[in-house]
Amino acid sequence: MGISTKDLGSSGSGMPKTIGTGNHSLKINSIALEEYSFIPNAYHIILNVETEPIEGFEGFMIDKDDASKGHYDGQIGRVKASQYAFADGNTKSGIAVYRDRSIMMFLQNLCNTLGINGWFTAQDDKHNTIEDFVAAFNKNADFQDKYLEFCVAGKEYMSKSGYTNYDMWLPKGDKGKYAFAEPNSNKLLIYNEQIHLKKLEVTDVKTFGKDDDDLNIPGKASSDFSLD
Repeated sequence: MGISTKDLGSSGSGMPKTIGTGNHSLKINSIALEEYSFIPNAYHIILNVETEPIEGFEGFMIDKDDASKGHYDGQIGRVKASQYAFADGNTKSGIAVYRDRSIMMFLQNLCNTLGINGWFTAQDDKHNTIEDFVAAFNKNADFQDKYLEFCVAGKEYMSKSGYTNYDMWLPKGDKGKYAFAEPNSNKLLIYNEQIHLKKLEVTDVKTFGKDDDDLNIPGKASSDFSLD
C-alpha cells in the first residue's frame, strides 16, 4: 500500500477538520466509555461530536476503511463529559460517589436537553450494566442530527507532528449556566479563554519523545480525576 495523501488534517493554511475549545453548535454522533487506566474501573464519557455542515468543506472520512461512506460534512471532535473520570470513591468530606450513578445523572441531563427524556425513563431496569446502557443509547435513542449549543473547555498539547491539539471536556456549570443547552437558550456558559483553556507552555523543543501523540492520553495526575 502506498503513502496516502488523504485525511491529513490541516497544516494551518486552511480550516481544520477538528474543533477546538470555544462555543459551538454541535450534534452528537455517538458516545463512548473510555477506560481511565490509572484508576481501576474508572471511565471517561466521550462525546463524538460534529458541527453543522460547512459549505465547500470536506471533513475526515467517516470510515477510513470504506470510502463509500463519504466524509463528514462538518468539523468533528472528541469531548469528555467532564474533565474528571467517573469512578467509585469518596469526596474529601467523606460523601460516597458511585461511578454508574454519576454517569446516569449525566446521561439523564443530556437526554432532557435533547428532548428525549421519554427514552431515558423507558430504560428503567432494562440494562444490567452501564456499558449496556450506553450501547442502547447509541443504538436506540433519538439523538441523531439534533444540535445543541456547547461550551467546550480544554488544554493544549503538542502532537508528535509538532502541531497544537486540544484535550477537550465540558466545564462545570456556574451560576445557572451550563456546558450544553438547547439552541437559543440563555443557560449556556459563554466561553472564556482565561477560565476554560489551559495554554501550552512555550518551550524550546529539540526532539519529540515517545509520549507525544495526536490523541492525548491522560497522565497520572489529579487534574484527570476528582471527587470534589
